[in-house]
Amino acid sequence: MATSLMALTASSSAEETIDISNISISSEAKIEGLERVTQTLVAPPYLPEHNQISVGAPKIVEITMVIEEKELEIASGVFAQAMTFEGTNPGPMIVVHQDDYVELTLVNPKTNSMLHNIDFHASTGALGGGGLTNVAPGQQVKLRFKATKPGVFVYHCAPGGAMIPYHVVTGMNGAIMILPREGLKDDAGKSVSYDKAYYIGEQDWYIPQDADGKFKRYDSPAAAMGETMEIMKNLTPTHLTFNGKVGALTGDKAMKAKVGETVLFIHSQANRDSRVHLIGGHGDLVWHGGSFNDAPATNLETWAVAGGEATAALYTFLQPGLYAYVNHNLIEAILLGAAGHVSVEGEWNNDLMEQVEKPGEIK
Repeated sequence: MATSLMALTASSSAEETIDISNISISSEAKIEGLERVTQTLVAPPYLPEHNQISVGAPKIVEITMVIEEKELEIASGVFAQAMTFEGTNPGPMIVVHQDDYVELTLVNPKTNSMLHNIDFHASTGALGGGGLTNVAPGQQVKLRFKATKPGVFVYHCAPGGAMIPYHVVTGMNGAIMILPREGLKDDAGKSVSYDKAYYIGEQDWYIPQDADGKFKRYDSPAAAMGETMEIMKNLTPTHLTFNGKVGALTGDKAMKAKVGETVLFIHSQANRDSRVHLIGGHGDLVWHGGSFNDAPATNLETWAVAGGEATAALYTFLQPGLYAYVNHNLIEAILLGAAGHVSVEGEWNNDLMEQVEKPGEIK
């Protein structure tokens, strides 16, 4: 399979050459007159400003995303030569509505060392856009696609061959949410909304160790690649993080809510399967595979996130306190780092839970 229209055309005979001029004209005709809006991306776990229900006709949502190769401290004293969208792991959440057009300018600064691209699982054709967005250091490219399927979807870098898993597991992935134009619906088709939304990107890391068991540190992604890929072949991560670092969503960096608030949690994993559990809460509504076209499951204690997908879950908090948000492979959560917190303010309801008797001597 060709990786770009240019490559496809170059490899075809004269009789097989694909003329895309009419396609381009047709596309321009369809978007002519549509309002253009600029979306300002923000670092996870937050989402950009957006309307839950679309306002007016479909729009062209313009986004600029800069690729940054950088060192990340993924745990205390443990460093990864990461490749990122906008400098964060995961990359920023994009939010549009069904039938909008996403127009992305992807920038690969000359300070980077590798070729990059972007594959949107939400899009149709050309390897998710990966075949049309290959950019070398010092280049930028612009891609437009129509958001036809509502849901939450992974995006990631996929430059070809062994570089695909290497770029993905060194941090180069994120998610996009395509909301139905009329907003979200529950299992009975009734409209639902959220007071807050958080994006949690789960990442598996593979950091080589020296003979003494100390995690190695490298000067560049190229220098780290050989030994890192040997660790990757064991399929056993050395660290798992929520939002780029062990503890990134705990303590004073915990996600926040109040009793009575409904929170939408969007969870992605670009490479491995996960299973999400909110300790002390539930998934009131869970959109399996992130599909908003399908009725959500209800009242789940744990919900699966397959490798290469994002999933959305809605929960209304009923009690205050500290909730643990974890991958419920508890070995991965507690020992490898896949855990976060939700700090909830409000009045305690003894009818829902009460300590009837404090610890004391056995009677």
